[in-house]
Parts: sequence; C-alpha cells; structure tokens
Amino acid sequence: MGKFLEDFKAFALKGNVIDMAVGVIVGGAFGKIVTSLVNDIIMPVITLCTGGTGFENMKFVIRHGIPATEDGQAAVEEVAVHYGTFIMNIVDFFIIAMSIFIAIRVTIKFKERWEKPEPEPEPAPEPAPTKEEVLLGEIRDLLKQQNADLEQKK
Repeated sequence: MGKFLEDFKAFALKGNVIDMAVGVIVGGAFGKIVTSLVNDIIMPVITLCTGGTGFENMKFVIRHGIPATEDGQAAVEEVAVHYGTFIMNIVDFFIIAMSIFIAIRVTIKFKERWEKPEPEPEPAPEPAPTKEEVLLGEIRDLLKQQNADLEQKK
C-alpha cells in the first residue's frame, strides 16, 4: 500500500496533472458556451428551417400519459423516446469536437512557428592542402604506380 501512495503522490505532483485539471475546468466552461450556442442560436434557426417544430419537442411516444382523475386514479406519466434532444446533443458534440480540433491545430501551428529549428551551420570548406601534403600525395601516387608496374612484370 505504501508503494501505491508513493506512486500516486509522484503522479499528483507532476505538472501534467495540474495542466489536465485546468483543461477540465476550462473545457467545462467551454462546454456551457457551446451548449448555449447550439440551444439558443443554431437550433432555433434549424427549427425555423424544419417547419417550426423545436428539436426538444421531437419525440416518439410509446405510451401516452393519463392525468389523475377526481375519483383517485393516479396519473400515468408519458413514456417517450426524445430523439430531438439526442440530435441536439450530437450537434453539441460535433461543435465541441470541431472547436477542440481547430484550437489544437492552431496551437500546433503557432508552436511550430515559434520554435523554428535553428538552421544547421554550413560545413566549413576544407582548407587547401599544404606543400607537404601535396608532396606526400605525389610520393604515394608514384609508389602505387611502381607497385602496379612490378605486378605486371611478374
């Protein structure tokens, strides 16, 4: 149990956990903004285009509700599949996913521009050979030629 607590402490005190916590908080607030965008701006426009029926009212009724009667019969609640709410949640999801994708993409592009790799320095040109190096090269070539001539005579 002690090793588990040590590992958890090391994990919890890392900077990544704090960054993740901030991301969750900001993401929650962002989710509220997107939900408001969908519910208050996008869906009314779509509702207008679909003939005036709001998405929140779209449902498939399985069993109709019955109100309570005066003689003591209890009310029966309506049982329905609210597919309009499901559609609104799908639109929410796609807007949030697209927004996060764009934010990450912009962040990566900004980071790439900010952290341009330093250009590699051009290799220095090789210095011209000295007189001694030229002379040694000529001697080497002469020795190779002599060896080749000896091999041909054999």
